[in-house]
Amino acid sequence: MIFKKFRFYFALVLIFSIVSGCTFLRRALWYQTANIDDHKIFASRTIKADEEQIWFNTPDYNQKTISDSTLKKIEGYNTIAFLVVQNGSLKHEKYWGIGSENSLTNSFSMAKSIVSLLVGIAIDEGKIQGVEQKVSDFIPEFAKGENAKLTIKDVLTMSSGLNWKESYGSPFSPTTKAYYGTNVNKLITKLKVVEEPGKVFKYLSGNTQLLAMIVEKATGKRISDYASEKIWKPIGAKNDALWSLDKKDGMEKAYCCFNSNARDFARIGQLCLKNGKWGNKQIIPKEYLEMALSPARHLKTEFNTEVDFYGYQWWIIDYKGMKIPYARGILGQYIFVIYEKNAVVVRLGHNRDKRYNGAHTLDAYVYLDAAFELLD
Repeated sequence: MIFKKFRFYFALVLIFSIVSGCTFLRRALWYQTANIDDHKIFASRTIKADEEQIWFNTPDYNQKTISDSTLKKIEGYNTIAFLVVQNGSLKHEKYWGIGSENSLTNSFSMAKSIVSLLVGIAIDEGKIQGVEQKVSDFIPEFAKGENAKLTIKDVLTMSSGLNWKESYGSPFSPTTKAYYGTNVNKLITKLKVVEEPGKVFKYLSGNTQLLAMIVEKATGKRISDYASEKIWKPIGAKNDALWSLDKKDGMEKAYCCFNSNARDFARIGQLCLKNGKWGNKQIIPKEYLEMALSPARHLKTEFNTEVDFYGYQWWIIDYKGMKIPYARGILGQYIFVIYEKNAVVVRLGHNRDKRYNGAHTLDAYVYLDAAFELLD
């Protein structure tokens, strides 16, 4: 009886989507949930690689093992890749299922951290004056009313006060429209500041999309092309990456959907580990990166507690007394940067824990536990 009722309402919503012309709703109903191989269902733009800089192995590569109890937890989250880099070399890597050295996996919100790095580069190049510059200098729709108060720093720190609803369960939410729709920028330019910016942390994917629009306007380049030129090629990525678009030849879904593999994602972590340098070249300005990877303590949460867990589109977790910055995706995509161990950890997979310890999902601690079993 319950199944029949579900089918009835599903059919009703599907008919509505067809009659109303809601393309995003039809796609949302058809696919229902986001998956790590969703690059197959979207148009994409290529983030081109150039000359590969090969990862060397440590002398004890894959010789140390993760304890059975920890490995069981890792596999319980349907992991496809787990990789550890230490001292600039591959220490450990393991793949399951569709995971491999060259597989394409949706980063989901790890892309937010990459966009933040691109903002830092644009500032270093003088394309953006600094984080205190007004959003309206680049996006004219933000030149009036409360929107005119908004700064790039407010957007970077998820304290924009915009009326974006971050909902993954509703087919009618802005998040769903952005993911399955065909005009993501239109969603952004219609947003309004409804709370005072720079005061309260509220995680909104629309903030990152707005940052990408700013970077494109400031540089005159597609964000995929800018990412290729300024990061992907300089760090010696092996494979081209794909950034999913809202439509063919459209706009990157910049808040998510950067598709690559564990080895190349690890290069992003290594870049941060080395304070924005790759070899002798300073790619990300050091001062910007220090701010990006530090908590925005001037902000409060919705529960009036200090924000000690988020910087400029990067999370910060307290693990055994260490402050570890990391990028995070909704299905358990992670890049951890562990300064005390001169190490980077990447995990990719299908699931993450629904339980939290403060701002952090519990599975994040599992991967850090595993890494510390391996690290010298």
